[in-house]
Amino acid sequence: MSFKSIDHVLGQLDDRYRRHGQHQSQRLLRAWVEAVGPVVAVQTRPLSIYNDVLRVATSSSAWSQNLVFERQRILTKLNAILASSLVDIRFSSAQWQESPRSTVNADLQTQVWQQHPSRLSSKVRSVGTQRSEALTDPLLAFQHWRALMRSRAENMPCCPRCQCPSPPGELQRWAMCSLCAAKQW
Repeated sequence: MSFKSIDHVLGQLDDRYRRHGQHQSQRLLRAWVEAVGPVVAVQTRPLSIYNDVLRVATSSSAWSQNLVFERQRILTKLNAILASSLVDIRFSSAQWQESPRSTVNADLQTQVWQQHPSRLSSKVRSVGTQRSEALTDPLLAFQHWRALMRSRAENMPCCPRCQCPSPPGELQRWAMCSLCAAKQW
């Protein structure tokens, strides 16, 4: 049996502790997505657990305020998934910019955007997007943009209320365009 230096032993313990912490963080992230759903998960990021209180960064103070009202429901789900005893959740937008974005969050953003009703199909988006040179003149740039928007609008169905071209996903979801839906609610 050979003796190892204290630095070597402490280094091994530190590595083991880090891996355990990373495993717990990944487990918490997966449980968070399951508890709140992908749309909310994109706007939030669990930061830490201290004294059985989960701290969560949100993308805005409006998200923080809305989630405070859902706190008990989320706690119940998280405790069931994690088999833990969290007692509270604190939401804050203060650390949103500081905290690192995870690959889970980036994947969720992509997933949410792929399912968004305002998203245009690749066929509609690609119409008129080819251009041979960079447009530096503002008038030419505007004319190019206007032509592109017109070509996209030609392939879109019209909103039954305002008769404006609308993405098909919006019409399927709300039976009107998003602008008319926002006015209605």
